[in-house]
Amino acid sequence: MADNTVHKGILKTWKDDRGFGFIQPDGGDKDIFIHISSLKGMARRPQRGDVIVYRVAREADGKLKAVDASIEGVAYQAAPSKPVKFWRWLVALLLGLISAAAAAYFYR
Repeated sequence: MADNTVHKGILKTWKDDRGFGFIQPDGGDKDIFIHISSLKGMARRPQRGDVIVYRVAREADGKLKAVDASIEGVAYQAAPSKPVKFWRWLVALLLGLISAAAAAYFYR
């Protein structure tokens, strides 16, 4: 269950090859675990010393972890646009051809 309070801290350690690290909270509390999956959509990977804004959740084993996190001052990456499926174009083309044929037939 996640705490809705927004917290802030410094990324104290980061193991980029393993995709996790620890945040030192601004209040001097115990370090908080953070996984790369909590930083979805960031324009770059985190680096030691980054200011992290996050919420706290408790794992099944009782340990705390950062969730819904972002790197302060780093923009979100634009979500890749979903390509329009080929069949949608085909349906639109067929409907256009049928409409043109009907118009030509009825308006001669």
